[in-house]
Amino acid sequence: MIEENNDNTMKIAIIGTGNVGGALATKWADFGHQILLGVKDIENFKGMDLLSNPNTSVHPVKEAVAASEVIFIAVPATAAVEVAQSLGDTEGKVIIDSMNIVMGRGPQGFSNTADAILANTATNDVVKCFNTTGFNNMVNPRYGDKTLDLFTAGDSKKGKTIAIQLGKDAGFAECYDIGGNDKFGLMEQFAFFWINLAMMQGQGRDIGFKLLKR
Repeated sequence: MIEENNDNTMKIAIIGTGNVGGALATKWADFGHQILLGVKDIENFKGMDLLSNPNTSVHPVKEAVAASEVIFIAVPATAAVEVAQSLGDTEGKVIIDSMNIVMGRGPQGFSNTADAILANTATNDVVKCFNTTGFNNMVNPRYGDKTLDLFTAGDSKKGKTIAIQLGKDAGFAECYDIGGNDKFGLMEQFAFFWINLAMMQGQGRDIGFKLLKR
């Protein structure tokens, strides 16, 4: 049974319990948020060790979504439409999309995953965030005396406010608003820039981005 949460933390449904979803489930649960892992099979799923955190529980996808105010999606981009359609009633809820189409591997008919989610759910509060760096930087965003930044995009002010707060709750220094839904593609291009440097150009995963100002 899901207990009511009466403090100022959030109930977050995480769909996708791999590297990214697992890293942020741990960070947010440690912060005090209530994490509801939404999975197909509650008896056998990747990331069962996440349940060792008392703020984390596992539920069928629709149940996790129904009990949460925020839905975080971290599945392969090719599954974006299928997952969006599996969420159930999302009206009034915020969806944070952390996926990227890489090398053309994504939902058919869409140039980015956030548009695919918008087309297949009832909410307009869809934002993209946590897609521009590797899961290792979610586990530890610190580099010496500096802390990495995040970026978010979407028309939903409510969604971006929550994404920015969750970025800071996960330990990032700042989370910058880069624009509306028309910047979803730019966010995915920026993600590919990181992937290109880290993987294709041999810089390794231990790199990240920070906005510097004079």
